Amino acid sequence: MKLRAGVVGLGKQALEDHIPGLQSSDGAELVAICDEDHEIVREHQYQLRVNGYTDFHEMFRSEQLDLVIVTVPHHIGRAVIEAAAEHRVHVLKEKPFSTTLSEAQELAKKCEESGIQLMVTLQRRFNPIYTSFTQLADQIGTPFVVDAQYTLHIADPSEGWRGDTAKAGGGCIIDMGYHLIDMILWYFGLPDRVLADLSVEARPDREYDAEDTALIHFGYDSGLYGSLLLSRFIGPKTEQIRLVGSRGIVHLERGRIRRLTNGGEAVEALSREQSWPSAATSQIDYFCRVIEGLRPNVSGPRENLAHMSFIAACYESAKTHVYINPKEML
Repeated sequence: MKLRAGVVGLGKQALEDHIPGLQSSDGAELVAICDEDHEIVREHQYQLRVNGYTDFHEMFRSEQLDLVIVTVPHHIGRAVIEAAAEHRVHVLKEKPFSTTLSEAQELAKKCEESGIQLMVTLQRRFNPIYTSFTQLADQIGTPFVVDAQYTLHIADPSEGWRGDTAKAGGGCIIDMGYHLIDMILWYFGLPDRVLADLSVEARPDREYDAEDTALIHFGYDSGLYGSLLLSRFIGPKTEQIRLVGSRGIVHLERGRIRRLTNGGEAVEALSREQSWPSAATSQIDYFCRVIEGLRPNVSGPRENLAHMSFIAACYESAKTHVYINPKEML
């Protein structure tokens, strides 16, 4: 039988990814939705033919859920996770895991005590383009430098809750940057030092305190070092990682990965055309297998403490203007 799933938060991510993903899932079925906006709930509960709620506490009390997909503003996530834990409902959480490292540590303990599985949505880990990176990296000799960036253009970085650090936990680092940080940690592990500079100057005519752009330098005692450019203001949308080794380069972009010579000539390439919404469906089905004990939880609470320590190190470094060791923050 399929697991019974609810969705809390009916924004773009839920409506365009997670709900279509559930509709295509072999492991779970949508039985309830929740959003604080009554009109949105009323519209979609009739379209989807599921029960609708404006209070997630009421949804957990009324429904026999196996799992819940949480796609809410960052500052609301903790309350939903705690309510799910109280009702022994497993959680698939849109990134980030939390707004601070201390909150992440408390939530990790809460999930362990309640016995629920929580997995943060890091869909690149389920894409063969990204999983091929390590295999190609083994063929370029000794890697010594990483060049990564994830940028997109939002006209007004101050707009909505994402411009407010008190609600978002930060700007481009903790929000969209979470995906690229995950890839850095996935491929290379947690760095030994981080140095970050932040900008809230992209729109001088607006008031906001969540960084619109960040430049992060990171290094490992092994000798590998790199830089990471994140921005919610620099267009066009770009996502890439270049790993340079003594005998070649691996260049990863969205939908394509190439192994190059050090002179830039292509040796081999792999690309993938992915039908919508297969990425969301793959992640939901994988999480169902995690719940059933058939797969390891590759993005659980304890794993995401490393992500939050990296992020905390970035913000601490930006304040102090010195290198911070994220491992010492755990």
